[in-house]
Amino acid sequence: MRLGAMQRSKAMGVLRLLLACLLIPAIYLLPANGPPPSWEPIACTDGGTSNCTVTNTYGSFPDRSVCYAASATYPLTEEELVAAVAAAAAARQKAKAATRHAHSFTKLACPGGRDGTVISTRWLNRTVRVDVERRLVTVESGVVLRDLIAVAAAAGLALPHSPYWDGLTVGGLLATGAHGSSLWGKGGAVHEYVVGIRIVTPAPASQGFAVVRELGADHPDLDAAKVSLGVLGIISQVTLSLEPMFKRSVTFVTRDDSDLAEKVAVWGHLHEFGDMTWLPHQHKVVYRQDDRVDISTPGDGLNDFLGFRPFGKLGSIAARVVGVCPQIKQAKQAFDVHDASVSYLWFTKKASEVTMFYVHPIEDSDEWLEEKDVDLARCLMARLPMWKVQREAYGFTNDGVSFTGYPVVGFQHRIQASGACSISTASGDGLLPSTCAWDPRVRGQFFYSSGFSVALSKAPAFIADAQRLRDLNPRAFCGLEGKLGVFMRYVKASSAWLGKAEDSLDFDVVYYRSYRDGALRRHADVVDELEQMALRKYGAVPHWGKNRNFAFDGVVAKYPKAEEFLRVKDRYDPNGIFSSEWSDQVLGIEGSPSIVGKGCAIEGLCVCSDDSHCAPDKGYFCRPGKVYKEARVCLFDDSYARRRSGTVDEL
Repeated sequence: MRLGAMQRSKAMGVLRLLLACLLIPAIYLLPANGPPPSWEPIACTDGGTSNCTVTNTYGSFPDRSVCYAASATYPLTEEELVAAVAAAAAARQKAKAATRHAHSFTKLACPGGRDGTVISTRWLNRTVRVDVERRLVTVESGVVLRDLIAVAAAAGLALPHSPYWDGLTVGGLLATGAHGSSLWGKGGAVHEYVVGIRIVTPAPASQGFAVVRELGADHPDLDAAKVSLGVLGIISQVTLSLEPMFKRSVTFVTRDDSDLAEKVAVWGHLHEFGDMTWLPHQHKVVYRQDDRVDISTPGDGLNDFLGFRPFGKLGSIAARVVGVCPQIKQAKQAFDVHDASVSYLWFTKKASEVTMFYVHPIEDSDEWLEEKDVDLARCLMARLPMWKVQREAYGFTNDGVSFTGYPVVGFQHRIQASGACSISTASGDGLLPSTCAWDPRVRGQFFYSSGFSVALSKAPAFIADAQRLRDLNPRAFCGLEGKLGVFMRYVKASSAWLGKAEDSLDFDVVYYRSYRDGALRRHADVVDELEQMALRKYGAVPHWGKNRNFAFDGVVAKYPKAEEFLRVKDRYDPNGIFSSEWSDQVLGIEGSPSIVGKGCAIEGLCVCSDDSHCAPDKGYFCRPGKVYKEARVCLFDDSYARRRSGTVDEL
């Protein structure tokens, strides 16, 4: 709707208040009450092991459905794991493995229906052996990545590559093909360093309904088990090949994005651990120059990424916010705001409202920006998170305490991953218990996360198309910048049958999601067109652990060895004990992951083919994409809005 001059000024005043006072992203602010020490994805009512629900660490699956299970089991040993699988197989009961923190967005851990069972690997968290001479480590599948890294480091060894978040379990990250960024050597995916797996699968009654299969480096089924979506059984132990400890040198460089399409083709070949973050509205790219250096190179740097730090640890920053609020001029300069027509009088006279803003959780500011529908405010606010992380060197320090400048040189185990928020249960400053920013119990960050990989040979053309889409309306991309931009990592062609078929560039896109089912998102068509363009025009494959439903439609056809994988699945689990409705859909066995119905495209449950799949009553209709015309997106019709409101123009 059209806003008057006074309303417009007031809206801008609120924005400037946020910009001036929230000099840290709201993900760092203290909630009103501290949550319990740890998040449990399995919740049971009857004695703790029956009548259960299963979710993920974000508290919601993409389709917002509730996953039920009749029972839950927490084996302590491989023998108990075999017994749990045997019980499910004997009863022909659907079963799924559940990990300690459940970081997958997709429904990997949901057995389907109310009669299934979940088998948690939470207590299968021991190191079995470390062979220093052969540079091998064997761990149980419930071991968390940070513990694996620490065990290797204690022996003078290093896991060559890993995801950036260290709260994943070994079994969980293998199931989804989790990876870092590299085209060098074997590449950045952890499963490329797996040389042995012990996996418990169903078996005939003559074998006690469950067996342990031991897959060595030369076993023909190992490449099926490395990335399996959990449909073969439950991994008991994993053996990984390590390297002698080494150091890395990290520098972040921000440049103009005019040559990004050309740069993506070569950056991963120039830097072993290189990645990129695209800030489309600002026409900038942050390049990570990250390489091995000699072990004797001075430096004991540490990666403690700001976004992975706990709430309570930064509680003192909230108190500092009030102190900087009067420094409006400094805030204006920091954000390079030159709009002289904006008055700061409105909010400077209402300093008492500062408290109201800085204690609100992050989704309040997101919701406010969506409801007010003011692109200028959204774009200025979007600069805040990246400004903060760049100002704080992304959380990197040169000595574990302070940042003194690039490059940051440190040992692999201190650089490769972080995740302080998932291990800290107290703030460390005597304040409230701490938690991760996305913890659903504090109604914190809530978002969609889409991951898809474009073949490296096609990535420059995809980037060029994305830039053309950006140029049509740069402000439409501000929502992505508010979540730290479009993150790009390199993934090498994989030996795993459900891994990447060729060298690829992986895109991670995080964007606004409402707690309200069916809530509209401003400029949602941009993200949907980008994703459809990647998946359909450029043949991208979605990340198994993060995306919305429509991205998985027909995906299995993009894997050349999918048929071989399905044959192993049929041998290991002929009765489909570890299959679910969701896994059958994404593997092309039966049904479709898309859920077609009224409003389905708003939530990413389908690609619209009819106006009813959008929100025609609110002015959103199914229309072709703006650059990729074959895309079908829910687009806001300005003329419809003007007819409904009776106005001639809108802000």
